[in-house]
Amino acid sequence: PGQNRISLFFKTDQVRVAKIKGGDAMASHLVHGMILPRNSETNIKSCRNAKVAVIGCGIEASQTETKGTVLLRNADDLLNYNKTEERAIEKMIKEIADAGIQLIFCNGSISEMARHFLEKYQIMVLRVPSKFDMRRVCAATNAHIMVRVGAPTPEETGFLAKIDITEIGGRTCCILDQSSAEDTHESKVATIVIRSSTASLLDDLERAVDHGVMTVRALARDGRLVHGAGACEAQLASKLRSFGKTCHGLEQYAVLKFADAFECVPRALAENAGADATQVVADLRTKHDAGQVDAHVPALRDDNYIDANSAPPVFDCLAVKESAIRLAVDAAITVLRVDQLIMSKPAGGPKPPPQGAPDA
Repeated sequence: PGQNRISLFFKTDQVRVAKIKGGDAMASHLVHGMILPRNSETNIKSCRNAKVAVIGCGIEASQTETKGTVLLRNADDLLNYNKTEERAIEKMIKEIADAGIQLIFCNGSISEMARHFLEKYQIMVLRVPSKFDMRRVCAATNAHIMVRVGAPTPEETGFLAKIDITEIGGRTCCILDQSSAEDTHESKVATIVIRSSTASLLDDLERAVDHGVMTVRALARDGRLVHGAGACEAQLASKLRSFGKTCHGLEQYAVLKFADAFECVPRALAENAGADATQVVADLRTKHDAGQVDAHVPALRDDNYIDANSAPPVFDCLAVKESAIRLAVDAAITVLRVDQLIMSKPAGGPKPPPQGAPDA
């Protein structure tokens, strides 16, 4: 039941990755919230324990659906018309400020007059043009998007423990952090900030993070594990080899070759580690035939093998391993079922003679 509850609430979209060039990989860190590559629309650059309002439209004077004509007879009429617009915008901003809102995320544009009153009431504003980022902001702050400009209801109000505008690697970023918030305001979104000096290393780190997130999702659905680092494949090869000895004829040859195919995984791991692949596979075969099911490809440190007894255990996700073996077997069976190859050939008669050659 616990695994089903985790798989129900865990979504890969809740783990974001922010790639920022500069520094080294050790400078990568986790943010319990979000990072937006934007600056504040007002002069307020930080806020603590703020009530949040998420507005799905612009903060500006509302426009009518039909065009109208305003007749201005003198200068006083013009001044009164401008004051009416100012009073309307100030009323909207004041309602938001009276509700205790200190931070606003909006999806549309912000007029200059609205900026003035937002500065007056000390409200920090960030413009988020992406609707997907707006949804993530709501998940990070536990807020609900409003389609109007005004005071939010308690159900629509969110909370954010800390927000700062800072510069990371020469880029201006807004960090939404819920790490110091109470459990009732815990963020549903986390961001992993990865740093590196080159774009290729950033891509490799992002790929590694993506693999880790997918592994967590697979474990949330099925928490069973198998021995990793080539131990599972070596044990399968040993079992298949024992079964193959009980078969007869060509069937025995196929089973033994299928067992040898599983040893390509520990062989590849040994070659990538710079070890003697032939010796490593031979040692694994001996240990697994003797019943040591957790024997795996040993790690190297300073060109010396680490003792398997002192090294930490290595595990793989059963669901991933099962899927990989099933796909590989299906591909092999599909190739073996092909009994006829149809090759395309150019149509037409004989080839024309080369230019300049005498006629045949």
